Parts: sequence; C-alpha cells; structure tokens
Amino acid sequence: MVQSSLTELDAVLMVARRGKFRTAALELGVSTTALSNAVGKLERTLGIRLFNRTTRSVSLTEAGQKFVAQIAPAVQDIHEAMEIARSQQATPSGTLRINAFPTAAREIFSWLILPFLRVHPRVHIDIVTEGRLVDIVAGGFDLGVRSSDLVPVDMIALPLGGARRNVVVGTPSYLKAHGTPMIPQDLAGHSCLRVRLPDGAIYRWPFEKDGQSVHIDVEGALTLDEASLARTAALASAGLTLAMESDVRDDIEAGRLVPVLEDWTPTLPPLSLYYPSRRNPTAAFKAFTSFARRHSEARDTPRPSTG
Repeated sequence: MVQSSLTELDAVLMVARRGKFRTAALELGVSTTALSNAVGKLERTLGIRLFNRTTRSVSLTEAGQKFVAQIAPAVQDIHEAMEIARSQQATPSGTLRINAFPTAAREIFSWLILPFLRVHPRVHIDIVTEGRLVDIVAGGFDLGVRSSDLVPVDMIALPLGGARRNVVVGTPSYLKAHGTPMIPQDLAGHSCLRVRLPDGAIYRWPFEKDGQSVHIDVEGALTLDEASLARTAALASAGLTLAMESDVRDDIEAGRLVPVLEDWTPTLPPLSLYYPSRRNPTAAFKAFTSFARRHSEARDTPRPSTG
C-alpha cells in the first residue's frame, strides 16, 4: 500500500499553488532543499513525475495536475479535522498564519502580535508580508491584515484602530540646504525617494486639500521597494520620503525627521483584521481574534483629560 506523509502532500500542493520551490518553501517555513526532497520522495513513491522543472520555472505535469486535483480536497478535509480537534483544547496552541501588507504588519506588531504571544506562549504566529493583494483562503492563511477598503466583501472584518496617514519627511539639515516645499508641485525641485510597487510601477505621491487632489511623479537619485530603506536614506539626508506616519513617528518626535506638506496629506482608511467564516475555529484562532478585538477597542477609547 502506498503511504505518504501529510508533509509531502502539503509540499506538493504548495509548490503547485506558488509555482516556485523557493516561494513555497518560505510559506511552509522549511528550506528549499527540504521541500525539494519531500516532493522528490513522493514522486519516487508514486513512480511518476509530478512537476516539470527548469532553472526558471516549475509546472505540473499532466499526471501532476490530475494528482493535485484529486488530493487537494482530501488534504483540506484532513487539516479541517485537525483544526476541529485542536479547537477542543483548553489552552490555545498551534500555528496561526497571517498575511499582511508590510506597513500593516509593522503597525500591529508591537501592540498586538507581541503582547498576544506573551499571554499565549504556546501559539506560534507565522507572518508573511506581501505588497500585493492575496487570496488568504487559496494561500492557506488563517487571517489577513489590510486597509479596510480592500477587504473582500465575503470576509469577516475586525477594525484595528483609527484612520492613518502618510507623511512627507526629511531631515532638518536637508530642509535647511534645499528649502521646505509648501505645495506638492514644489517637490519638482527636491530629491525624493521613489518607491516601486509590487507590479513594477513607480508610486505617485498622493496629496489632497480643500477638495483638490493631485498625484506627483517625484524624481530622485534612488528608487526603492522597501520602506525601511527609504527611512534609512531619508535619515542620511538623501532626500524627502513619503512614509507611513507610524513608521517614522519616533523619528519625528525625536527631531530626526521633520514633516512637510502636512495640510496636503490625506487620511487613509483604518486597518482591518479579516478572515473567512469558520465552523470550528481553533482555540488559538478564537483567542487571537478576541485579543485583537479587546486591544483595538482599548486603543480607540479616548483617554480622560488630565488638564
């Protein structure tokens, strides 16, 4: 009788879903070598090749397509059965997989993720950050975090905090040397840190005031796709950067960075934690969503005046 571990089946399904061994390995939290070995072991057991492999791409063979189509529902049923069993535990444990925009992950990390883990040390949280929109169900995630206006309508959404905004910032020395822009069009005379989106397009900086909106295609010596690099460059006086206010709040309060064009910076929708309806949520899942709801409400509650 052919016997294969659930790990090997999960490996095949993830590679089929992602189309790359490296990406699949990252999502499963294993090395690329371990993932390749698991797939290879299953192929030897079955006596067929499941994937066509080249140096640039991975695709299912015809036999692999049929195999994946047949096992995918069964593997999902097995995982759901395991979740049902775990849901009977009194103490939350196991892994929660969360997909989030990088900025969203940074915003919730200190006030939600780390405090939750201190209260529930037997839970493991696996966070995957991606700039693109992701189908969390197809991707095998338990929860997602994104701007509330981007949450799919068929998902249950839990608000996380209030409105947010971007800020344009530069160092005092940069502004002293190059001047302070007063309107968005003034950015044409400044070195700005350009940001590349996941689809390869360059992000145009959005501004709004008194019903007037404008998007500026800024120019500068650097184009980056990582917010932490843009912050580092701005702190080195390489130019102005557009950043999430939460990412640079400490720098602004310490005087390392100075916000400009504040009256032109629009507010952004709040973040939401979202997930599909679940018939039998695990103890860890219920604990996390309850924890998020309590802490989000506490952050939104106005503090009493001491004056």
